Amino acid sequence: MSSASDRAMMRHALGLARRGLGNVWPNPAVGCVIVKDGRVVGRGWTQPGGRPHAEAMALAQAGPLAAGAEAYVTLEPCAHHGRTPPCAEALVRAGIVRVVSALGDPDPRVAGRGHAMLEAAGIAVLQGVMAEEAARLQQGFLCRVVQGRPMVTLKLASTLDGRIATASGQSRWITGAQARRRVHAMRLAHDGVLVGAGTVRADDPMLDVRGFGAVRQPLRIVAARKGIAPESRLVRSARQSPLWVLHGAQMSETQRTDLEVAGARCLEVETGSGGEGIAPGAMMARLAAEGLTRVFCEGGGQLAASLLGAGCVDRMAGFVAGKIIGAEGRAGIGPMGLGDLGAAPGFVLAHVERCGEDVLAQWDRAPG
Repeated sequence: MSSASDRAMMRHALGLARRGLGNVWPNPAVGCVIVKDGRVVGRGWTQPGGRPHAEAMALAQAGPLAAGAEAYVTLEPCAHHGRTPPCAEALVRAGIVRVVSALGDPDPRVAGRGHAMLEAAGIAVLQGVMAEEAARLQQGFLCRVVQGRPMVTLKLASTLDGRIATASGQSRWITGAQARRRVHAMRLAHDGVLVGAGTVRADDPMLDVRGFGAVRQPLRIVAARKGIAPESRLVRSARQSPLWVLHGAQMSETQRTDLEVAGARCLEVETGSGGEGIAPGAMMARLAAEGLTRVFCEGGGQLAASLLGAGCVDRMAGFVAGKIIGAEGRAGIGPMGLGDLGAAPGFVLAHVERCGEDVLAQWDRAPG
């Protein structure tokens, strides 16, 4: 059974793990705290690109003080040889006497083997400490391993009456500066930012993170059945910041060549029935196969509707401004063909905060 001290140290480790979100795919963002005689002697979190692992960072900081110490890890230590030796093996070699973990690792290469390796070496293992909090933090990695798709956060910025633009398409700016900065922070915590071709045509966005100094930029992804215009800002900056274009067989070879010459990566994906739009399930499966764990979707309406209809949206981030546009304005979600309210995708309120003059409500997909 965990103690108050165990939970406090795991909370510390979870805080460290959050630093890796958006930086470590396809690896999980893990935190590790090493404690000896009630004092923290080593801390670590998964580094950009996924290496070194959190345990290796914490052990290096602890040095010889790791002998006889306890390790708090947010995910079961790995047990397989990859680019680095197993973390479970490193903990054994360092002389750790007790390991407290939040979650088991469902990756078939680990799946209990890390804990078993520790126990076989005589190390006391306590599992499941703050498991719910850890599972939320690791949702992207867990989705990819268990469901074969990345976790998806769908962001909407709308007026009080649910409109994202005027009838003419004007949308800058519905929300204020503080809300927009919050969006950039959310982009930073995801592996990639996803939009549809309509958003590229209407807004010509960059989809980068600004205002946070020199950071690792998220991957920019466009779902565009026939591709996007080479003169768009996304394409023109593809050599400076990675751009993936998910397209159907309808995209011409000339268009593909133009995009690839500009530096974009083109990935052909199955389209929906009748060739209308990229099939959401196939799109998510392809992104997972490429290693993505966390995707931040910023529209447009048809892409949002297709992802919701396919059950691929795990979290909603709704920014609401104190403005009214009216029925002639553009809706944030495209048609979903729902005739029964009971079939509507459901979400549970997780968090509400004020962002300047706007409100951000975050919702988790309802269980079941």
